[in-house]
Amino acid sequence: MIRRLPPLRSLEAFIRVVRAGSAKTAAAELALSPSALSRRLGALEEFVGKPLFERKHQALKLTEEGQQLYEAVAPLIDEMSDRVDRLIDTGKVMRLRLGVLPLFGSQRLFPRLGELRKLHPQLHIDIDSGHAAETKLGDTIDAAIVLSEGPDAALHSVRLDHNRVHAITSRELAAELGDRPDLAKLSKQTFLVHNDLPASFEAWKKALHLEKMEPAAIDHFDSGQLILEAAAQGLGIAIMHDDHYHRSHDSRLARLYDIDVDSPYSYWFVCRPRALQSRPVRLFHDWMLKAGL
Repeated sequence: MIRRLPPLRSLEAFIRVVRAGSAKTAAAELALSPSALSRRLGALEEFVGKPLFERKHQALKLTEEGQQLYEAVAPLIDEMSDRVDRLIDTGKVMRLRLGVLPLFGSQRLFPRLGELRKLHPQLHIDIDSGHAAETKLGDTIDAAIVLSEGPDAALHSVRLDHNRVHAITSRELAAELGDRPDLAKLSKQTFLVHNDLPASFEAWKKALHLEKMEPAAIDHFDSGQLILEAAAQGLGIAIMHDDHYHRSHDSRLARLYDIDVDSPYSYWFVCRPRALQSRPVRLFHDWMLKAGL
């Protein structure tokens, strides 16, 4: 007797919902209506004979059985997808036009791109490191990794991290300023603020109860790499993310004060929903989620 297999489309919908964390997002990725997505999930639950999600208002949360199913089938589906991709590879170059900020590219993307190249040697990526990447989607770029408080709701988006704000400076200046915030000392300093992170400085001041502080100067940068170099050279106090600081591995830098401040900003992968139908975008999107960039 041939054993029945669960509907592949239902499994695909199930995995998409789990990874996207949202039925709405998963439906957009699969180009399905919410009702069509619901039917696919219902068919899978009927097949396994158990509820896979707890449904509360508009949210879906995995049941214990749903979690067990996901852990069992997701790696197998990923492996099958990879094998199919290799089988249908025509040998032609596939090209993805990707917007990436330089600091994310150097610290997080490029150290992992070798893994993607081994999986999909025909996938090549053109990099646009300019700003305002969201405005270029569907025009000069296919997808982007942006630093944002929240992308346009019309875009397909995946949040890649949650950050904290650090005040980063040279070790010498950190020693001079001491372990506790001193309004008089800080007011004499130059602060270095990234153009993409203007609200981070306000969040940091508020957390330290320094809302009324007026520094000697605020210098603005459009490059994360240069702002960290400026801080290392003692040119001021950089307001950046904890991830930027830790991944820099720069012994010249020090974190100023041991205070945690939630950042208003995160890195997001964004593209237009229809772009997910493009094989280069889909391959990069799925690899990125699996790699945990």
